Formats: sequence, structure tokens, C-alpha cells
Amino acid sequence: MKNQKETKKRNIGQILIPICFVLIGAVCGILFMKYLDRPETAGTSGGGKILTILVALVSMCAALILQIIIHEAGHLVFGLLTGYRFISFRVYSFMWMKDNDRIRFKRMSIAGTGGQCLMAPPDLKDGKMPVQLYNYGGAIMNLIASAISGGLSLLCPAGSLFRPFLLMMLVTGIAYALMNGLPLRMSLANNDGRNAWDLARSPEAVQAFWTTMKMNELSARGVCLRDMPEEWFAVPDEEGMKNGITSSLGAVACSRLMEQGRFEEADALMERLLSQPNGIPGVLRKMLVCDRIYVELIRGNRPEALEGLRTKDQLKFMKSMKKYPSVLRTEYAYALLAEKDPEKAQTVMEAFEKAARTYPNPNDITIERELMETARKAAAV
Repeated sequence: MKNQKETKKRNIGQILIPICFVLIGAVCGILFMKYLDRPETAGTSGGGKILTILVALVSMCAALILQIIIHEAGHLVFGLLTGYRFISFRVYSFMWMKDNDRIRFKRMSIAGTGGQCLMAPPDLKDGKMPVQLYNYGGAIMNLIASAISGGLSLLCPAGSLFRPFLLMMLVTGIAYALMNGLPLRMSLANNDGRNAWDLARSPEAVQAFWTTMKMNELSARGVCLRDMPEEWFAVPDEEGMKNGITSSLGAVACSRLMEQGRFEEADALMERLLSQPNGIPGVLRKMLVCDRIYVELIRGNRPEALEGLRTKDQLKFMKSMKKYPSVLRTEYAYALLAEKDPEKAQTVMEAFEKAARTYPNPNDITIERELMETARKAAAV
């Protein structure tokens, strides 16, 4: 019964987000049509109307992008106010990351996310730390931006080309606040509201949240998972794996085993985690399958096993993450070991090296190169 409830909650998230985007488009369209019907704009010539339509379309796209930036800025501002420290700020694939005392530009994208603000956590005190403002900060900032935009739209002249942009900022800000503030489980990643909900219900989740953020902090400094404290990678029990925050530690434990070259143990743990219903976010589940494909390639390379792992849905995900180092590593191994196509493998290697030049964490690149070398040696046997 519980599993059915969790599936239903996840389905609600998957349905609600597309509906929100449809509603954003519908509301923006209605506002735009009303704008065109106003006496100030109704009498414009054909060229003027085309310009007005283009301005409205650009305004809607600009509002959507700007609200993502504002959302991530909300996490940054409220994080700083509650003791967090800046690590990186990403919008789509464009990323700015702190490297010692400098801010450097990098490139990385993660399926299911339009942006991300990573921060180092404050110290735990009696197992507690501030988490709610950091998680809700994005939605709060979207609402503030909407309120300001709505107020400014009232001050704009009726025929101003800036007014449609302000109205669309109003609509998109409210929509983003709802999409991120309501506790929803979605196909690839839980939203901020769901994370805040999970943290509020479980002290263990707060500890796991702190641990995950410390991992991000150390990783940004060039530390590999295999060199981090072993106690951070204890796999939660069955109850803990139901929580979206604590369950992520199980997925990271698999990644650490991969880094250590303990492929048989990693595969056994991945198979166990993937076979049971739990709270592991969808993007991490897909990455676990990606790693299982790699392990199968270097250990057994059984066509039937690979076919079972490389489902249509999994391949679609990997295509959406085609510039991600671990996905490229697995595609490299597949070209060498399953397809026995060195030329294709070389093409994938070139794509990997291109992605590596702007990837934020060089330690990840080091690990992936080691794994690609393992695949090359397996192909040479």
C-alpha cells in the first residue's frame, strides 16, 4: 500500500509540472492578446504588430530564464544568511564555481534541473542545522520578484512594450514558486519543497543532507569520494532508504565502490537498490543503471544482460546527459567491448576530452579516465 502511495505522489509531480507550463503559456497568451486589443496597440500597422508579437515572445522566454536565475539566487541569498558558504551557481549548463579565491566559469548540465546553487553547510549543532530557508529560498525569491513585477506593471504606461515582460514575470514567478515550493516527487529529481518536507520529518535526513553537502564541498576542492571519510558512505536501512534525502547516500556509496575498483560489490549493491522501491531520486537511479552497464561490459559483457539494462527509457536519459563524463565513459566502454568499434570509441573519447576541459570537478575526470583505461585493457584481452 505504501509503495502505491509513493508511486501516486511521484505521478502527481510528473503530471503537475507540464500542466504548470501549459498554464504559464495560456495565461501569458491571454495577457498578450488583451495587450494587443488595447487602443494604444490595436491600431498599429502590420510591421508594428509583428514587432509587438516578437517582443512578447522574447519577453516570455526572458521571464522564464530570469526567474530561474532569481530562483537560484534565492537559495544563495538565504543560504548565506543562515551560515552556508558559496560553492557554485549554475543556470542550465552555464556554471560559475569558486576555486580558491577566484570564480571560474565551467560547463555542466544535469537532466531534470534548470539550475542549481551548491553551498557548503554550516556545522551541525546537536545534530541540527538550518535547512528550511535554504530550501525554500528559491520559491520565496520568485514570489518577491513576482510582487515587484506586478507592482511595476501598474506603473507602466498602458502601451509600453515593457509591460508584457513585467506581467509575464508576475505569472512565471508565481508558477515557479508553486512548482518548487509544493512538496513534489518528480521523475528525475525531488523539488525543493519535497526536500524540505523530508528534512522536517527526519533528523537522519538532516545528517544525510549535511553529509551530502560536505561531499560536494570536498569534491569541489578536488577530493575523490574514495578519499573521504568511510563513515559517510554507510548505506541507510530499509526505512532510511524511503526518504529522498537519506536514500541518496546509498547511491553515493555505489559510486565510491566504483572509484575503489570494487566492481563486484558495487554491482551487487546497485542491483539491490534498484530492485527495491525507495526514495532514490530518478536521476541517481538512472546513473546507477549507467554504472551497471559499465560493470557488465568489463566483467561479463553478456548481450542479454546489456539489453535488459539499455532500455529505451535509459538510453533516452543517457542521450539527455550525453556530455556528462560518466555517461561518456560508459558509452566509450560500450563501443569498445560490445560493438567492438575502436573508431567510435575514439570519437566518444574526443567528446569526453572536450567535456573535460570545462567540467567543474577535475577529480571526477581523473576517476573516469581510470575507468576508461580499465575498459581499454578489458578490450585488449
